[in-house]
Amino acid sequence: MDKKLLSILVCPLSKASLEYNKETQELICKASGLAYPIKDGIPVMLESEARQLNTDEKLKGAVATKGKGS
Repeated sequence: MDKKLLSILVCPLSKASLEYNKETQELICKASGLAYPIKDGIPVMLESEARQLNTDEKLKGAVATKGKGS
């Protein structure tokens, strides 16, 4: 994923920044709890194409964020 493109893309719902998950080929928005797929190198930024993050994925992000400020 192009870092410059990632730096300007935001979640269409929450307008929050996105994180690239190389393993799943998705752009993750923790604010909205959605994962947007990347198909053939192109981010699909449609709510109808996104999947809901599961509880473990949401908690993993919260724990990682909490640990940064300590």
